[in-house]
Amino acid sequence: MKRLFLTAFFLFWCSIVAGQEQPQMQLPRTKLQLGMYQIDAQMAQSAEQRGIGLMFRSEMPAHEGMLFVFEQPSTQCFWMKNTLLPLTAAFVLDDGTIVNLADMKPMSTDSHCSLKPVRFVLEMHQGWFTKKGFKPGSKITGGPFKP
Repeated sequence: MKRLFLTAFFLFWCSIVAGQEQPQMQLPRTKLQLGMYQIDAQMAQSAEQRGIGLMFRSEMPAHEGMLFVFEQPSTQCFWMKNTLLPLTAAFVLDDGTIVNLADMKPMSTDSHCSLKPVRFVLEMHQGWFTKKGFKPGSKITGGPFKP
């Protein structure tokens, strides 16, 4: 009986772990604009969605990213645990202004934080913002950002 219980518990635990190792692909999307570039961003709005973020993703189209939406402005800090893609995080004010950018290494638990309280963080492939000439002070429009 004990062996049956342990086997059932092990299988249950494995199913939970396996379920958590799947990338989030079905989140709501929004269109953002940064200069002449359009971004197709998945929106991570709940605590669970934000906690998983882009974890376990092995690929992502160049024009896609993830917009993390928080309830209120605060210093937001991000890490890259279980994240396979190198990313850049843009910490963004309510009006769409980029406060700061942080390049983040895959699978790292190093913390990368906003320099001011923000409600939004946009993650794109590492170097996307720099390659296109965007920096702190650049403005994002569309989605939750008013032009």
